[in-house]
Amino acid sequence: MTPDQYCAQRAASSKSSFYYSFLFLPDDRRRAITALYAFCREVDDVVDECPDPEIARAKLDWWRQEVHNTFHGTPQHPVARALKDYTSKYGLEEDLFYEIVAGMDMDLHLRTYATFEELRTYCYRVASVVGILAAHIFGFENVRTLKYAEHLGLAFQLTNIIRDVREDAARGRIYIPQDALAKYGIDTAQLNANVTSDALASALKDLADIASNHYDLAFEALPDIDRYRQRSGVIMAEIYRETLNAIGRDGFHVLEKRIRLPTSRKFWLAWSTARREKRRHLNELQSKPAA
Repeated sequence: MTPDQYCAQRAASSKSSFYYSFLFLPDDRRRAITALYAFCREVDDVVDECPDPEIARAKLDWWRQEVHNTFHGTPQHPVARALKDYTSKYGLEEDLFYEIVAGMDMDLHLRTYATFEELRTYCYRVASVVGILAAHIFGFENVRTLKYAEHLGLAFQLTNIIRDVREDAARGRIYIPQDALAKYGIDTAQLNANVTSDALASALKDLADIASNHYDLAFEALPDIDRYRQRSGVIMAEIYRETLNAIGRDGFHVLEKRIRLPTSRKFWLAWSTARREKRRHLNELQSKPAA
């Protein structure tokens, strides 16, 4: 199995919403973004699947060395070997990969966040940085596209946090800021309950409003000239925002069930968004005056 095949298998087996957006990319960019996604899955699994924090830290240190080897030597892991082929081609910055690992490391020593600003740092490392790297792979001309990617990554991570409250609480991780819980008189023990209280639903709605605002800010920042290049991010936004909307329509009852879109719905959103963006791109080309 080649490094690219390993990454493709890793992405497909995850059944993530991201996978559907990769299907509409040219082959080389699809392999690059799949390698980036596989890297994120590998380091995330270190934290989620290793019960001993000291061993998890040692594994993350190993991945830091693999990042160094990817840029300056000979990496060992198939994901790092796949990434090595794309770092120069797409201008991927070494420091941003260390930021991702640092974000995963936060899960080993931070179980709660006092304020949203503290949470923002975590979200930047584990999601916004990934968005920035993805924007480089997709391609852009206007540097404002990187601000779009930063906002979109934050919106994605907040959506995940709202969706996964029960699973995260079972791991002892509380991402809802403590001041937001205090505002509604919520004790963290309630996050392990089987019923979502009205107070928790209100706190989650506040977080959803912040996420929605960042979806809006992302698309306000995205320059028209780069929109078609960034269509995979646009597809992901459609799927993630629909997931957030579905959670809201259900009343934020995330402790009772994990709300996820059916595979058929994800694929339809991906296909229809890709079609819409292509039509938009063609209309823009036709409207340009001849040289």
